[in-house]
Amino acid sequence: MNRPHYILLPANPLFIAASIVVAFLLNILPWGQAVGVPDFVALVLVFWSIHQPRRVGIGIAFTMGLLMDVHDASLLGENALSYTLLSYFAIMIHRRVLWFKVWTQAAHVLPLLLLMQAVQLVIRMLVSGRFPGWSVFLESVVASLLWPLVTAILLAPQRRAVDRDDTRPI
Repeated sequence: MNRPHYILLPANPLFIAASIVVAFLLNILPWGQAVGVPDFVALVLVFWSIHQPRRVGIGIAFTMGLLMDVHDASLLGENALSYTLLSYFAIMIHRRVLWFKVWTQAAHVLPLLLLMQAVQLVIRMLVSGRFPGWSVFLESVVASLLWPLVTAILLAPQRRAVDRDDTRPI
């Protein structure tokens, strides 16, 4: 309870949109068959669903899921369904998660990301009948470990003062 609480500026909608676009661009990079590369779109969507649930919600998650489905050439609606569920559950717990420190927030985000991947895995197994292995879930672990870094980067523009003054601590 002794840690400082920052008064954040309102989130700029252009910054929110830019961060989602950058996450999409990171997702479409040719990572190859690298194990443990996180789903950046899912990470940014869960971040904004927790921090700005009125601006980033299920509709944007569904749209980003469709874009990822088209890019991955996967079953249409696979990512859309999983991102929608991810956003829904992130919005459900957003008030609770914001009370915790960053590493505890990451522990709350991990089950959400694992649920998203489990939904994708079930859909892929129903369609193809092949189990890709348990290493698939390493993506969620890496994404939850990146949560403090993502939080610091995406909240940085909101922490700065509108007009800087040496006598004001905010």
